[in-house]
Order: sequence, then structure tokens, then C-alpha cells
Amino acid sequence: MELISGLPEDIARDCMVRISYHQFPAVASVSKGWKTEIQMPEFRRLRKRTGHAQKILVTVQSKFDSEKSKTGLLGKAMTMTNPVYKLSVLETETGVWSELPLGPELCDGLPLFCQIAGVGYDLVVMGGWAPDSWKASNSVFIYNFLSGEWRRGADMPGGPRTFFSCASDQDRMVYVAGGHDEEKNALKSAFAYDVVNDTWITLPDMARERDECKIVFCLGTTDSGRVRVVGGYRTEMQGRFERSAEEFDVATWKWGPVMEEFLVDAMCPRTCVDRCDVDRCDVEGRMYMCKGGDVVVLESDTWKNVAKVPSEIKNVACIGACDGSLLLIGSSGLGKPCMGFILGLKSGIWTKFENSENFSGHVQSGCLLEI
Repeated sequence: MELISGLPEDIARDCMVRISYHQFPAVASVSKGWKTEIQMPEFRRLRKRTGHAQKILVTVQSKFDSEKSKTGLLGKAMTMTNPVYKLSVLETETGVWSELPLGPELCDGLPLFCQIAGVGYDLVVMGGWAPDSWKASNSVFIYNFLSGEWRRGADMPGGPRTFFSCASDQDRMVYVAGGHDEEKNALKSAFAYDVVNDTWITLPDMARERDECKIVFCLGTTDSGRVRVVGGYRTEMQGRFERSAEEFDVATWKWGPVMEEFLVDAMCPRTCVDRCDVDRCDVEGRMYMCKGGDVVVLESDTWKNVAKVPSEIKNVACIGACDGSLLLIGSSGLGKPCMGFILGLKSGIWTKFENSENFSGHVQSGCLLEI
């Protein structure tokens, strides 16, 4: 059966790779042939190779309830102290914001402090505190951009954990490490989640407990990649962060030695408030972060200044790297509206993009996907 009646297959496929990601669910419902086509790995590779893959930033963002605010100061106070978190999507090339629908099990909003990661066409939402009870959860929910539907994933092993970190290889795996258990004990355990097979794999323990750490997946040109776990603190340290980091080699399935002075200063690599946000390594092993009022990059074991953070930004919420640019989301202070900037790494110029009122709430975390 022809993909598009009267057109050769290569021309029909050339038309389909230009479809915007938010049209995928409608395309999949047209016919079995179209659904099969967009689900094939070759289709995604063709979109990337031809430059039609779309880069989007998905954020866990608090939403402003205009109805509650009409009740006066009490209503505004309630929305500040007990915010509802939803999933916001920014198309990085157009600056257009939209909101992802939440599944039935998430109708009250996302769990507070949940973590998100992008894997292929899937967005994985892990853990957090249930919005109705504030109890720590080990739940996993997955949104598929092709079908526009949610599904429940296998629960995280080891019981509920909070303030862990996760990172994706962008292909099929999400790596989870650190955090603390329900007794506030910092954890050294780590896992890999195979999104395709919906299975969890236990990794060897890290050398140290790492509460409130940050995971970065480092792409390799000749190996399977490395999982770098940065900072955090041990149980007895309670909020006094370490400068160290350690790496897990996916190919050898082993942790390397602890790098004691990886960070310049002992700071939180996760909260992103006035401190730093380690986001990702690019294919050459560089890693970017915000340190105070500077954007810095790690090159050959040395941190170098790249640019000043825009003066309007005092609290950095998240930072992402893609296509020679850095994308930064932050605010001018506690409770202030969020705004975003893109830095051209070659030009050194920041460009501001607008956030409407519906997408100006506090950003808890974010991740970049290429669809």
C-alpha cells in the first residue's frame, strides 16, 4: 500500500519527515501504514539526518491558577505554598510554548520533586512526592509523543527515594543514582531503566553516598558512554556538598576512581538556584554549567569561562546544550516569573525569548529531547 497515493515512496517519506512532532498522534491514526512508518527507527534517523528533527525543552513547571487568584491574597498564598506542577514544552527554534496533557493518574498534577528524562519518543517521569499526600513514591510514568498517550512503567526498585538524579542516553536507557530513603539516609545505589523492555537493571554501588547529586550522561565517540555522577553529600554531612564526582563506564560495567576535586567549589549541582546546573556532556566530552554569574565549560579537566549569565537572571532553574547553543531558564528572584535565553556559543550573544503568563511559573527541572 502506498504511503501517499500517487507518490513514489521516497517522495512520500520526504513529506512525512517534515511533520511537526505534535501532529504525530493524528498521523498515527490515519492508517496502519503511516503509523508503522513513523514508529520505525529509520524514520527518526531520517528526520535527524535531514535536519527535520525538532529540539524541545520539557520542563516541570508550576502553573498559575487564575481562578484561585481571584479570591484575593489567600488564593495567591495557596498557589504559592502548594503549587500544581505540569509539563511545559518549549520548541527551541520557534520559541513557542505549549502544555503536555497529563494522564488520569496524574490529574492532580505531577509529583513534587519528580525527575524527567527523554528517551527516543518517550518522556519518562520518575518518583517525587504525591501531590495529595506528599508521600515519596517510586512510580514511573511514560508519555509517548507518537501516540500522545501515557502508560505506567515498572516501579523503581529499592523502595521510594527522594532527591535522586537521572539521565538518559537518548536511545533506550535512563540511569538513576543517589538521593535518600524514607529515613533520610543518603544512598550509593544506582540503577538503569530499559524503557523499551520496561525492566530495571541493578548497577554496582557508587563509592560514596550521594544525596542531591546530579547525573550527566557523557556521549562517547568510541565507547558506549559514561554515566557521570557529580557532587551530592553523605548522610552525616546533611547538606554540606562535596566537590567530587565518579563515573560509571557502560562498556565495562564498572565505576572508576572518585575524582575528588571535580567541582571548583563545594556547591549544589542540582537545585540550580544561584549555584550551578550541570546539564550534559556533548560528544567531545565538554560539560557546561552555571557557576554564580558565569557560564563555564569543562575542557581537559579545566573549567573555563564561556559567558556571563544575563543580568536579569539571578536564579538559574535549568540549562541545556544543543546545536552549538545553550538554553537557560531562570528568574530574577524567588517567586518572580521565569524567563528564558539562548546563548550562541560561537557568537557569545544571548537572545531572550518571551514567556506568556501561562508559562512563567517556577521551573523545577527540565530535559531536552530531539524528536
